[in-house]
Amino acid sequence: MSRVGIVWGSTMGNTGDAADRLGELLGLALADVRDIADVPEATLLKYDVLIIGCSTWNIGELQYDWLRRLTELAGNFHGKALSFFGAGDAFGYPDTFQDGIGILWEKFSSLGATLIGKWSTAGYDFNASRALLDGGKHFVGLALDNENQEELTDSRLQAWARQLRVEIAALERPA
Repeated sequence: MSRVGIVWGSTMGNTGDAADRLGELLGLALADVRDIADVPEATLLKYDVLIIGCSTWNIGELQYDWLRRLTELAGNFHGKALSFFGAGDAFGYPDTFQDGIGILWEKFSSLGATLIGKWSTAGYDFNASRALLDGGKHFVGLALDNENQEELTDSRLQAWARQLRVEIAALERPA
């Protein structure tokens, strides 16, 4: 069974709350839930699957704890599957919506990680994002917008947790 870590950075609490809820939905026996402020890179490298949470601040900036940690990352993430979830504000910052998870994916992909957990952009209203894939059809992970679509957060988390369980199980099947 894969070792799964949910590692998040949160300033206002939305991303931390989502991480805790995701941990419940996946089953805490399946995943460790940890704040990136307390997790060294050596610990990140122990997980087979990392589910990374980060909010986007100001005009497309990383949450503070991730900003600090990102400069320290240099390890080999080959063979690690990563997925992302982020909190953002599509109305207030439509040109940088979810940039935080996009910035993190850029870094982790350069270190050899494999992406799982892509999420459709359908149902979101924004102009641009560094977190887009597939010609803008998907985000690199789950996009949450508690500022404008809070009523959708729990159902999105539930659907994404189901999707992740399937993708993680597929990783464990022999080729």
